[in-house]
Amino acid sequence: MSFDEKYFNTHTYRDVSFARYSQYWWSNRFYAILARRYGKPGARLLEIGSGLGHLAGQLEGTFETYAADINHWALVQSKSVAPRTSLQAASAEELPFAEGVFGVVIIKHVVEHLPHPEKAIAELGRIIAPGGALILATPNLSSLLKPWKGKKWIGYQDPTHISLKPPAEWLDMIRNAGFSLLKVFSDGFWDVPYIPVVPKVLQKLVFGFLGGFQAIVGLPFLPMHWGESIMMVARKLTTEKKLNELK
Repeated sequence: MSFDEKYFNTHTYRDVSFARYSQYWWSNRFYAILARRYGKPGARLLEIGSGLGHLAGQLEGTFETYAADINHWALVQSKSVAPRTSLQAASAEELPFAEGVFGVVIIKHVVEHLPHPEKAIAELGRIIAPGGALILATPNLSSLLKPWKGKKWIGYQDPTHISLKPPAEWLDMIRNAGFSLLKVFSDGFWDVPYIPVVPKVLQKLVFGFLGGFQAIVGLPFLPMHWGESIMMVARKLTTEKKLNELK
């Protein structure tokens, strides 16, 4: 399956109007809050797998924004919502950027689509400057409610999810790429229904409350197993800190 116009119109991105207060809107707002909290204003920020450009567009006033995606159609659409962002067609596994040029990199729900995600994470270690921030998210194989969904779990529904891994593997990759983990958390239980018969609307309110509250207040507090995605914020180690960790 290719990441073409059809893909963007049949998945999360189908809300191309970017309707205010949609789940897509709140998600991007949350990532924007994290970027501003852990990144320095004016730094270069790159979003990898930028889709239709809405997150990069939100951050244009704070950072010097760059966006990379393999989909030329999506990059064209991005021009209207992120007019000041430098757009680049590129694969996460082979990024056309110099070493240590970014102060912040956001890569949300991309690594699970890659045949060699370890290459992408090594690239993140290369392009992020010492002291820079990495914000990454991917489906959570350790979600507490995943067994309730079985084969219908959201992470299994996208055929392009070819690299689903346990959280420990992702965390090890990030550490091995030269990062120190600052926050490891989750996004809540939004893959309703979890219980047969009970109305989905009611389940969304009950199961999704904590994740929704986290997104609204912009403070990551949900434990790693309490959601359908594992999310993490990491800091690129300086040479001195690397040496100290090796001692």
